Amino acid sequence: MSNSLSVQSQVKAFKPTIDPEVLVDLRERISRTRLPEPSPGRPWEQGTDLDYLRGLLSYWRTEYDWEAHEQWINGFDHFLTDIDGDRIHFVHQRARSGTGIPLILTHGWPSTFAEYLDVAPLLTDPEKYGLPGPGFDVVIPSLPGYGFSSRPNIPGVNYKYVAHRWHQLMQRLGYEKYGAAGGDFGSGISTYLALEAPESMLGIYLSHLEIQPTLDEASAPLTHAERLYRQQNEDYWVDEGGYFEIQSTKPQTLGYGLNDSPAGLAAWIIEKWRTWGDTGGDVDARFSREFLLTTVTLFWATQTITSSMRDYFDDRDWFQHRTGLTSSDRIGVPTGFSTWPSYATTEGRPPRSWVERLYNVTHWTDMAKGGHFAALEEPVLYAKDAISFFDTIRSSTPD
Repeated sequence: MSNSLSVQSQVKAFKPTIDPEVLVDLRERISRTRLPEPSPGRPWEQGTDLDYLRGLLSYWRTEYDWEAHEQWINGFDHFLTDIDGDRIHFVHQRARSGTGIPLILTHGWPSTFAEYLDVAPLLTDPEKYGLPGPGFDVVIPSLPGYGFSSRPNIPGVNYKYVAHRWHQLMQRLGYEKYGAAGGDFGSGISTYLALEAPESMLGIYLSHLEIQPTLDEASAPLTHAERLYRQQNEDYWVDEGGYFEIQSTKPQTLGYGLNDSPAGLAAWIIEKWRTWGDTGGDVDARFSREFLLTTVTLFWATQTITSSMRDYFDDRDWFQHRTGLTSSDRIGVPTGFSTWPSYATTEGRPPRSWVERLYNVTHWTDMAKGGHFAALEEPVLYAKDAISFFDTIRSSTPD
């Protein structure tokens, strides 16, 4: 364990707040919104539905109470630390038992640290919620350039870069060995923690396959299930990949509009929550408007939508499978993997054999409900499965 006085000098308590004048300006901008004509065809077919967005903007301007949600956010313990010039914001909740398994949870895009706040109490005090197994010391950082974390103005802030920062963060907090979990970019970062610092990793728990296995001349033949999954994945990106193409090539151009228009920002973000979540097409049935607008407000007030989209530019080599990995490379760290049904109808539910081409899968669960934002959509299912995975690892690891 690192010296506690040294840690205290490097890590400072933090209270997330938004200047009231920013909120006044936000409401005034919403009142001056110039909306386009409705799209022809079915609602949502060409993007965010006009009637839905008009109602959401009205709610955001006249009913949404940021101060109440700021109070909720500040019910958790927030901190800032600086590592080589990078300001990192994170939530740090210790296990109620006092002997928690260290676990770093990483969100993705278009999300924030708030995605994991509902599941944090279940992980830090599982006994209170009737969940068997160990408690965790939970660390939830904001990705670089999201919310209250800075993003260095350099190219190459990719999975590997962030994984290195997260490892430094966990060591600074005194955790020599720890687990990692995440979905979306958080899955990729957790993967690179396992690649770059395997000796420090207890295990990784993934709710999304962000980094696909590498196929080359040495690869084993594809199974029928693997071929079907790859075809579903390709079909998905043909239909839904427009956002990815622009964010991975011209995020700056897109950022001018999203940073200036609350309506544009909300439309861009909410459409993804509707598509990726287990919503059945009804985003309000799965996510409260209060939470969605908290997410959008965090991006708006901190002016971080453009910097967040740079993840797609900096990680595009990984998306295009130029990872430097071969089919013989494999992550030896124990890996828990959960699949969620909304992705089974979009990207496809990956077969276990496909995931095992890259990962040492020791725990596998096909969930009956839930989607891309798994820990928020189904916090009890997520917590129970993560606890089960790490409890198995703890039980099999010698003291």
